[in-house]
Amino acid sequence: MEVPLWFALLVVGYLGVKLTRPPAWLIAVLLLGGFLLADSVLGPALNALVK
Repeated sequence: MEVPLWFALLVVGYLGVKLTRPPAWLIAVLLLGGFLLADSVLGPALNALVK
């Protein structure tokens, strides 16, 4: 069974929010911070670090 990555991330994110109930501001900060960090000068360095 092959599941697309975006769908798996969506399910894991939904379950994580439902089970742990983090504050909405924390979710927004993590999403926005990750988006901005990936689009910054540090993006290639983080990519190399993750790989």
